[in-house]
Amino acid sequence: MNPRFHQIPLFMEKSHSHLWKGREKCQDSSSILSPSPPTTTTSYPSTLTRPLNARPNLVNPSSLYAQTHHFSSTPGLLFCTTIHFNSTKKNKMAPASFHHEKVCVMDASGRLGSTLVECLLQRGYTVHAAVQGHDDLKFNGVACENKKLKIFHADPFDYQSITDALKGCSGLFYAFEPPEDQPTYDEFMPEVEVRAAHNVIEACAQTDTIDKVVFTSSATAVVWRDSSQSITSDLDERHWSDVNFCRKFKLWHALSKTVAEKTAWALAMDRGINMVSINSGLLMGPQLSITHPYLKGAAEMYECGTFVTVDLNFLVDAHICVFEDVSSYGRYLCFDHAINRHEDAIQLTRLLTPSTPSPAQRANEDANRIIQQRLSNKKLNKLMVDFESEPPLVV
Repeated sequence: MNPRFHQIPLFMEKSHSHLWKGREKCQDSSSILSPSPPTTTTSYPSTLTRPLNARPNLVNPSSLYAQTHHFSSTPGLLFCTTIHFNSTKKNKMAPASFHHEKVCVMDASGRLGSTLVECLLQRGYTVHAAVQGHDDLKFNGVACENKKLKIFHADPFDYQSITDALKGCSGLFYAFEPPEDQPTYDEFMPEVEVRAAHNVIEACAQTDTIDKVVFTSSATAVVWRDSSQSITSDLDERHWSDVNFCRKFKLWHALSKTVAEKTAWALAMDRGINMVSINSGLLMGPQLSITHPYLKGAAEMYECGTFVTVDLNFLVDAHICVFEDVSSYGRYLCFDHAINRHEDAIQLTRLLTPSTPSPAQRANEDANRIIQQRLSNKKLNKLMVDFESEPPLVV
């Protein structure tokens, strides 16, 4: 990709750039265009070490194998820089009795987590909803009515609280939510998200009942790379964002998701944990704001055909599908719409900035142009062919 970034999503005029300056630590557009790396050097945790009571290496070669080595520009942190996934199992959904198992949703306080809790309860699961702070208030009414729901206060930086929430569960749905005292994605967030992922996966390794982990990541962990790194085919689950590129242009959301997911894969493979990841597009909904960190570089993603979005109900179905399907493996790009037309871009701009004037109309030839989609979700679509979802929730 050509390293030209815009804080202003899509076709918004430069005069609207002030809308991005509402974030406390948001960089201005001149800093994005600067080729120099950030002045603050991120300090990542030291090499992952095995606790004294940890399980031995139990990597299952029949499902996946990995080649791991130290990432040269980040000393001390072990990354899965080359990951190969293979599956010889036939596509088979879990039996009905599978729905009576106990699973944990962490963090259950976000839009994805809370909706996952409701859908899993509908399917007959017993659910441990792990929330941070006082975000359990939204479940108080549900907890009284449904005895299959238990609420836990779990801090991803408090190892004991994680193990308490996982106790007795056969599965975990994990989605990182920024802590209340650091809601903004900045140069420090990669370390925060890496440590959270490390704690959660290590806790799973110490919980004998855990059979499967569904790790929520992002499409931004796939799409970002320098234009010199030419890719002749479409981007898919085999590709990773270039961490040096993300750091150079201050793409903190992409960097955080990439290093956290690689850390999770390294530890899961070392501990023999059955893990799959969902690399989600931009989650749509009325709560979506122009300050969302996914939108940094939106114009570049649009021009390159890699700007994708996902509906909440589809994202929830994807999580449940990969958990219940015994043949699921590796990573899954998850989206149900690609922003590759001028009309799509205008609609999204109006959603993000309803109070500002619409961008000027373009010439017919430019307005009718359809940008070739460069991101493939065939792997997930094939898996979900036979999936039976619950009736859509009103969110």
